[in-house]
Amino acid sequence: MLQITAIYASLLAFIYIKLSTNVIKLRRLHKVSLGHKNHKDLEQAIRAQANFIEYVPLGLILLSCLEINNIHPLIVFSFGGLLFIGRFLHAKSFTAPSIDSRKRIQGMKFTFWSIRLMAAMLILSLFISLI
Repeated sequence: MLQITAIYASLLAFIYIKLSTNVIKLRRLHKVSLGHKNHKDLEQAIRAQANFIEYVPLGLILLSCLEINNIHPLIVFSFGGLLFIGRFLHAKSFTAPSIDSRKRIQGMKFTFWSIRLMAAMLILSLFISLI
């Protein structure tokens, strides 16, 4: 059972719903059904949602692979925490009228580090299991 992955998938789902709700509200406000029609706030909301959904699936796949391969739960939990913090900071950076570049950069760093570390841990664990 993938309990740790389930925790992080659930928490990340709430962020995704918030980002999606932001897009829907702005589409209604500006009466735009497709694209952003040069509305900066709508474009920003769309990119925040899109960026989230571009990185989260890979992160959750890697996290679940770690858990399935019996990597120590504390390590799995820590990597999931890095991913969550990264995605939270990045999403938060887009919620203000002007993007908070510092939070955005921190969010991407946490996200990239979580993906790098999870991938490296999986490769290492698979290599060790073959020896």
